[in-house]
Amino acid sequence: MAIDMQNNKDNQTINTVSSNDKNKNGRTISFTIPNLSRPKIDIKKHISKAQAVFLLAVLIIGLIGGLIGGLIESIGYSGHVLMANNTVNQQRLVSSNGQLIVDIAKKLKPSVVSIISDSTTTTSNAFGFTQPVQQQSQGTGIIISSNGLVLTNRHVVPKGSNNIRIVLNNGVELKNISVVGRTSTKDSLDIAILKINNTQGQNLTPAVIGNSSNVAVGDEVVAIGNALGQFKNTVTSGIISGYGRNISASPSGGSASNPFSPAVSGGSENLTDLFQTDAAINEGNSGGPLVNLNGQVIGINTAIASNSQNIGFAIPINEVRGLINEVIKTGKFLRPLLGVRFIPITPSVQKQYHLPVSNGAYLPKGNSSTPTVLPGTAAAKAGLKAGDIITKVNNTPVSYQNDLATLIDLYEPGTNIKLTIRNGSNVRVLSVKLGSTSN
Repeated sequence: MAIDMQNNKDNQTINTVSSNDKNKNGRTISFTIPNLSRPKIDIKKHISKAQAVFLLAVLIIGLIGGLIGGLIESIGYSGHVLMANNTVNQQRLVSSNGQLIVDIAKKLKPSVVSIISDSTTTTSNAFGFTQPVQQQSQGTGIIISSNGLVLTNRHVVPKGSNNIRIVLNNGVELKNISVVGRTSTKDSLDIAILKINNTQGQNLTPAVIGNSSNVAVGDEVVAIGNALGQFKNTVTSGIISGYGRNISASPSGGSASNPFSPAVSGGSENLTDLFQTDAAINEGNSGGPLVNLNGQVIGINTAIASNSQNIGFAIPINEVRGLINEVIKTGKFLRPLLGVRFIPITPSVQKQYHLPVSNGAYLPKGNSSTPTVLPGTAAAKAGLKAGDIITKVNNTPVSYQNDLATLIDLYEPGTNIKLTIRNGSNVRVLSVKLGSTSN
């Protein structure tokens, strides 16, 4: 290194520093300072063309790598959060649904009772002599009024039942029980209503009755009952698997040709227009509630398919709504009666009878022993006749889900309703005052 000192024309001191030394990177550096009072710096880098290309390539690769890495990190992070959020949402959903069933059970349990009844039948012994046999059945009931009315199935308290007891949710057993009424064994509606005559100071909580016409396949439901006659207030959950089911139920677990049995020991029954559910129903559940997620009773558990998995049946609550209202209002077990024999219209029925509509209740031609319109009934007085199709009850269309019997059962005896009737291309509206029947 050399340092030269000289004066410029203004007699200012100029320091010139030059060097041929190389820095640690092997680059040659020279500095020129023309004026100490106003310094000027000039840096020159002597880089080979190959080195410049190499550095530029490294810079570009580094920049692209950083962008890709950041993008991957961002996507990975977002994916992690999304999965975590889904998991949290699923956990919340499961927790919420579970808590909902807990709440329904708490709400309904005070309204669900166990029913025990004795009945006497006769049987023949080995010597051919008949002798009385005492039998006991256990089922479930639903409190429908605070003064002690209880809804159940008729096969829970069949004709001849005596010594009926009701066990409340808190374990209190009430013994002064009477039967307000029950449907006939020939009736497809398997219903009975009991009355607790002495509540022993117990506060009775009636269940909230819902609307079974709003129920759709796939709706979640909860069943509560006295499972197997010994596990009171057993709670199970499932969905509505179907509706409009018609079955013939027989006792003793059914058979291969007739696999359906009442959900408590009882006689053979032809049951129609039932809900099907996969909520577990067992013997002893008969008469218990099938409820929606609002805690409203939309069905009455009544039968099971013994040789299957989770196929149970319940009576839609709308089929007894009119009866419930009548009993609560008057204390009388009276059902509304229109007085016709009908066939629910399905595609095959429409094709067979060449009907102009795909929904409704068709009144086929009868005979002297099985007339289409029963003499002296509301239908006869209104002028209904064979060949008519009832398409509406008031403003509600008659359909496979809401058949004629179900829509009539919504009303109390003596109620005035309007029926829309079609016969061929003719349509008319009739005003009908419903009659009544006790079985």
